[in-house]
This record gives sequence, C-alpha cells and structure tokens, in this order.
Amino acid sequence: MVTWFEIPVNDMLRAKTFYEKVFGVSIELHNFGGLEMGWFPHREGETLATGTLIKQESYVPSAEGTLIYFASKDVQIELDRVEKAGGKIYQQKTQISPEHGFMGVFNDTEGNRVALHSLK
Repeated sequence: MVTWFEIPVNDMLRAKTFYEKVFGVSIELHNFGGLEMGWFPHREGETLATGTLIKQESYVPSAEGTLIYFASKDVQIELDRVEKAGGKIYQQKTQISPEHGFMGVFNDTEGNRVALHSLK
C-alpha cells in the first residue's frame, strides 16, 4: 500500500552523499521554489514504492517518527556501508523469523532512523 516516502534532511548534499554511498545509487536533485528534493531512483514497470529526501522548514529529521524499511538482498551489505558513509548502526542484522527474514536499522547523517529488510 505504500507508494511514496519522504525522508526529512537538514543538509541535502550530505544526505544525498550518505544514501548514494549506502545504497550504491544516484539521487537526482530538484528544487521547487525552495522545496529541495533528492529523488531515489525509480525503475519503469516496477510497482515498488519510491521516494525522496526532502528539505523544507516544515520537515524535521527524527529518530522517533515513522520507520521506513528499504528492501535489500542482504541487510548486511548496506549495514557495512553505513558508518563509512557517516551514519550509525542502531540495530545490527537480526533475524525476524525463518519465514520473514532479517532486519537492521541505522541512523542516517540527518538523525533519521531507517530500517532494512532482506530474506537472507
């Protein structure tokens, strides 16, 4: 049911660099009259949710708010990149159950808590 997400940032370039390093993607910057956005890549024909980094005074980074889970082939891959990119590990790779796979959580450079999920 999720179609879009927005991750608040204080420093767009710092956040862009962090997420590009952790996920190995390119984030496209856009400015809509003072509303700064860094769009995560979207693959045509896929129905997975996508979203943006967002900078505007009404958006405040938070480690206590909604928790977003990014899909991963193996949570450990991205977790291994987090600290090198300037973030912090919040929860190491942890098995949810044999049927539901694994999760891990990190704090990004802006102070947001973000999760990862994989089946292995």
